[in-house]
Amino acid sequence: MCTVVAAAPRVPPRWPVPQERRTVTVLFVDIVGSTALVNRLDPEDVRALQLAYFDTVAAVLRRWQGAVEKYIGDAVMALFGARASDGFDAYRAVRAGLEIQRELDGRPLPGGVAIRVRVGVATGEAVVDLAAARDGLHGAASGAVMTTAARLQEHAPPGGVVCCAATHRATAGLVAQRRLTPVTVPHRAPVTGVWQALGPGLPPAGRHDGPLVGRRRELATVRDRITQAVRERRPRWVSVVGASGSGRSRLLHELAGAVATVDGTPVRWCVAACPPYPDQPLAPVARLLRVAVGLGADEPASVARTRLAAVLVGLLAPSRLAAALPALDRLLTAPDATPAAAEGAGWCQEVLLRLAAGRPLVVAIDDLDRAAPAVDRFLHALFTTAAARELPLAVVALHRPDRAGALPPPTGPAGSTDASSRVPLRPLTPMQTGRLLRHLLIRADRPVSLVASLLPLVGGTPGHAAAYVHELAEGGGCAAPPLPEALRRAVGAELDRLDGTGRAVLMAAAVLPAGFTAEEVERVLGWSPGRVRPALTTAAAAGLLIPHPPGGHALASPALRRVATDRLPRRLRAGYARRAVDVVMCHRLRRTDPAGTSAAPGPHRPAAAWQAPPVHPAGTVAVPVATPQVAPPATASSGAEPPAAATRVLPSAPSTRPVPLSRLRPVRALGAGGSPGPIPVVPAGVGIAVPSASGSGRGEAAPPSRVERSAA
Repeated sequence: MCTVVAAAPRVPPRWPVPQERRTVTVLFVDIVGSTALVNRLDPEDVRALQLAYFDTVAAVLRRWQGAVEKYIGDAVMALFGARASDGFDAYRAVRAGLEIQRELDGRPLPGGVAIRVRVGVATGEAVVDLAAARDGLHGAASGAVMTTAARLQEHAPPGGVVCCAATHRATAGLVAQRRLTPVTVPHRAPVTGVWQALGPGLPPAGRHDGPLVGRRRELATVRDRITQAVRERRPRWVSVVGASGSGRSRLLHELAGAVATVDGTPVRWCVAACPPYPDQPLAPVARLLRVAVGLGADEPASVARTRLAAVLVGLLAPSRLAAALPALDRLLTAPDATPAAAEGAGWCQEVLLRLAAGRPLVVAIDDLDRAAPAVDRFLHALFTTAAARELPLAVVALHRPDRAGALPPPTGPAGSTDASSRVPLRPLTPMQTGRLLRHLLIRADRPVSLVASLLPLVGGTPGHAAAYVHELAEGGGCAAPPLPEALRRAVGAELDRLDGTGRAVLMAAAVLPAGFTAEEVERVLGWSPGRVRPALTTAAAAGLLIPHPPGGHALASPALRRVATDRLPRRLRAGYARRAVDVVMCHRLRRTDPAGTSAAPGPHRPAAAWQAPPVHPAGTVAVPVATPQVAPPATASSGAEPPAAATRVLPSAPSTRPVPLSRLRPVRALGAGGSPGPIPVVPAGVGIAVPSASGSGRGEAAPPSRVERSAA
């Protein structure tokens, strides 16, 4: 079949970093027996069939947020997570493949022709042209993952969807799968695992059997607010705010056990989580109803209907029961966006209010940042009505920091605003993180000595600690593992919530030591003054930056630094690193040395002035060094060092001269050493190692985060 030519593209937005190294998921769909089909059809019939087929596939891809990368004959290649990722790109690609099969399998197309297709889904790293990553632009991504997806579909059964090992790991628990015979893919590893996707599954329940570390204050705060709501019969709204991996779900699990009763009165808990798929927006509301009436997730429809009717008899009058029961049954069966499901959500609200009138009720929604607007409206209507009726009810909402501003603060009786409170989950201290790592390593039967190597990688984030230990347990090794796939997906999704400017700012900040300022990031990017500060403010509001004295910023976690650095293409990363050398040596040292205030930097220099110093031959690199001011020589009897070693070097009137590479001693590498400390006053002869532009995309040492005085 010939290729359908897409319409002329719109003018793309400006991306400060036009290309990124990204983990993407590629879907490749092809018609079974297309050559024989074309040979027996009239060209006009081929054209009509072609348009109907491409329109059907493209419509499904758009629903699941995929972008058509190219049409190849009768095949379609699509990208998921090319411009931005939500952490569930592989899941959306597999669901799109399953829906394509349902739409096409056995359905007559124009001319009465029925076709069958094969679908292959692969996940891997690619270089993506961000401006071109939308429908109809060829060559938007490059990498072996593109070929892998095409080869995988050749081994799929007609009407089937097959996945690579990386896609299988990314969708474990979310999609039901069965393993197929391993397939040999040309020019790749000899054997790779292949799984066939069978249909959507239920997300696995989180494991919360370990101790809660470092969250006593937050737990007590939420417990007191719930207790206050029960005792005073005044509803309370508590927002537990934290970034991905901060332990929101773990805290909720502990909270349900800590507030089982208030003053001897049992408290009813209705807990639901927002799922990572958009086809059932009212699924959290349906889950609340199931928990409230004691229904399991896999109860048959007949059993659910009977138990629901038994509960409603004691809550609603017979005249209202006849209208409520069918609507609630419809909500449990299909919690979609239809008016019938919305009517069921209204009755669910009334059921919860009636239950709260007889017994204190806590409604908790985890991952509220994934919720559809209908869930937000449901929760606020529930809270407002409970406040008007003065019921002992509390709403606990758990979400990311950038979601807090999207929800208007609920108000209590007479418009009071003390009915809502916000509980942030801050990073753990190093001591708390070490305790958590020790427990996780013991449970995973790994050496406790690994705490020292894992501690700087975790950065005080409980979820990151669990991800690293899980990677150790799965791999069976006893050394610090690379950045886990699940952690890379989650942190990458946080980074992608920023626009192109914000992402470029964080990528440039990732090559700088902690304590960077807007002016320093502007020098690395070569931007004019004033462009970076709004992006830093946005990133801080999203929980991606934390304050770092004096007056600077630091990335929120070592994993974020690693992901942001890995996104940069090799050549651009090396260029940023060389500019970072100039920033640290020529700007920050003079800014942080009290004795160097007289040599404060002048006005902002243009981008062209902030280039990396030239590399000298014979193993030396040019770094700015200060002219030494020699102190009086020490006497021989004092046992002091010779005068040259006792020199106090002040960074005045910097000049550039070669310094041997043997005298450069980085203390910690960005991307592998965690959140670095402040830059000390560095004497002459100390430099910063710069990564080579020829290094690989991952696993290469990034610029050190701080430097120390080297041994002479």
